[in-house]
Amino acid sequence: MRIDVVTIFPEYLEPLNVSLVGKARARGQLDVRVHDLRSWTHDRHHTVDDTPYGGGPGMVMKPEPWGEALDHILTTGGDDGPEAAGERPVLVVPTPSGEPFTQELAVELSERPWLVFTPARYEGIDRRVIEEYGERLDVREVSIGDYVLAGGEAPVLVMVEAVARLLPGVLGNAESHRDDSFAPGAMADLLEGPVFTKPPEWRGRGIPEVLLSGHHGRIARWRRDQALARTSANRPDLIARCDPAALDKRDRATLAELGWQQGTDGRFGRPGEAVEE
Repeated sequence: MRIDVVTIFPEYLEPLNVSLVGKARARGQLDVRVHDLRSWTHDRHHTVDDTPYGGGPGMVMKPEPWGEALDHILTTGGDDGPEAAGERPVLVVPTPSGEPFTQELAVELSERPWLVFTPARYEGIDRRVIEEYGERLDVREVSIGDYVLAGGEAPVLVMVEAVARLLPGVLGNAESHRDDSFAPGAMADLLEGPVFTKPPEWRGRGIPEVLLSGHHGRIARWRRDQALARTSANRPDLIARCDPAALDKRDRATLAELGWQQGTDGRFGRPGEAVEE
């Protein structure tokens, strides 16, 4: 996979040289290219922003350097890789007003050979840039959460790591990501339960006996119950929209013990909430 990132702070992307992503780059599994947007400015101050039309606070990133940078990326890059095969990249625009970044979207992006990220600063990029490249590329405006950061570089680090770990050979164990929280189809989209390792006792705290039993069926059931309990406590919205077909009889009993009520449509809600009878 090839990943390009255009930013006014290339140093912010240094973490892409370490850990799993850095190792994937070193092995040639991931081709990451970080570009300084100011390289496509033509004044001595390397200006990338200007005041917004219509007034208002803050500054807006100018379209000219972004257009030149993206055109350069689309038309250069050597004689190998996805561009040589005629592939066009997915343009990923980090923005608080974008669609939520989910594990499902990470999986979708991991199946594409080329991603270009455009982390903005200030009040964002002149909208005409998104419109221009939206006619030529698959553009995805993506938000990593309902909050606002100073810029898009941190979301890029989040998304690149989430995508890269799904690539074949990046994780040491190919099965490691299959039961992740939010993995499509994994445990009915429940959060992952607690995990334990050696030593068997630490500061007077032991390991749940079932994990030492060697009984794989009971262990799997315990993990499922723990996932239901954690999801109920931390993300009740996931329980409320859970597909009833993904839950077995024991799941429903566990949810009842956790205070959930099942309506006639099979969906779960808390007592006092609107549950279809």
